Amino acid sequence: MALAAIPGSVGMNGVTVYSAGLVVPITAPPISDGAVAVRDGRIMHVGERAWVLRSLAERGIAAREVHWPGILTPGLVNAHTHLQYTGMADVGRGRYDGFDDWVRAFDPVYEAGRDWGMDAAAGAEMALRSGTTAIADVVTDDAAATALHDARLHGITYWEVMSWTNADWARTGRAQVEHALDALSTPPGTGLSPHAPYSLDIEPLLEIPDIVRERGGRIHIHLGEAAFESEFAHELPQAWHTAGLASFQELRDAGFGTSATEFVDQLGVLGPDCHIAHGVYMSARDRAILRERRTTVALCPRSNAVIGLEEPPIAAYLREGSPIAVGTDSLSSSPSLDVMADVAELARIARSQGYTDRDLHARLLGAATIGGAHSMGIDVGPERTGYLAVGALADLTFFDLPAGADAIAELVEAGAGRATATVVTGELRHAAAAFPAAEGEIS
Repeated sequence: MALAAIPGSVGMNGVTVYSAGLVVPITAPPISDGAVAVRDGRIMHVGERAWVLRSLAERGIAAREVHWPGILTPGLVNAHTHLQYTGMADVGRGRYDGFDDWVRAFDPVYEAGRDWGMDAAAGAEMALRSGTTAIADVVTDDAAATALHDARLHGITYWEVMSWTNADWARTGRAQVEHALDALSTPPGTGLSPHAPYSLDIEPLLEIPDIVRERGGRIHIHLGEAAFESEFAHELPQAWHTAGLASFQELRDAGFGTSATEFVDQLGVLGPDCHIAHGVYMSARDRAILRERRTTVALCPRSNAVIGLEEPPIAAYLREGSPIAVGTDSLSSSPSLDVMADVAELARIARSQGYTDRDLHARLLGAATIGGAHSMGIDVGPERTGYLAVGALADLTFFDLPAGADAIAELVEAGAGRATATVVTGELRHAAAAFPAAEGEIS
């Protein structure tokens, strides 16, 4: 349909009504023949198309309408990736026998070096074209640090911290990390990503949360990605945290069976301002710790499969009410940056693990939108996103799927590759040829 003006005076300009066969607000019931009115980058109305058009006309607000017969959702949120590894897709196309095997393929390619800035920019564009409007991007090299800022995407840029011993951290590490964090471009938000419990000694793991929290930033850590992190039954009489150990590796070498999750919890890493990536090797007690700390887990099932890991316990997370999000990880361990491909895989895994509740599709779509936003703290406040409601940022994704009775199930099961347009803060940033966009509207 061509752009159409709403009758009324032109006392207020710059309003666009995006209507669709089905609008899925996430925090409200799906709306058949719905619409979202957008002004100055924010949502001003969400509801039935006829009501939205009538409300604007009654207020004398002139607007233009863009109608799409398919599905309209909030912008997708990729809650874990490394955009700078976009150029390492050859590694991601392999199949590996566990984390160590994958590292042996990854390290030589990484150490050879690439144009990390160019690769990160390419990854941001790929994400945008697949319907993603917010990203948790873990950055290891300076050249890639501005990718989200330059692409004008939402989310958090996390500076990755790894391989510091206690002594080196005290000597130069803390100062270097503080400088790197403070140098990150904003917007979007910023934070630190202590790589994993086994790649840092205790002192940096203790101090990184304080560095972030005193600046009001965020924390993101790989946790439960390697089988090595699992809890096991052999436990020494002495509590590990009074044993004078320098690292998680020393804890394991000493025979303690404590899980990596309990380890970082004792160090104060977890909390509502932290989210974890992967969460594969998690016992019931580990999952309970995450819930108690209000810590979201970003599930990346396709990456886990490439590396040769077990499947994440998605059915348990769903049954227990754990906060979940969805990530793609990077192209160095995943086939694409399309969040919906991981959503479909999570649906398959959940069913294979015995999850039969009828809320499966709605909860997984929620994980890929508001769940990801919540993991980064961007579901609240003036710059809130991840759902369609008045006052939220106008981050929208349109899907080329029929708006029928089973639309949400079909979107979850077959939404990968079907994003047809992406709007970020009210600006149409990507549209397929079939999308009814005004000439010159795409930047």
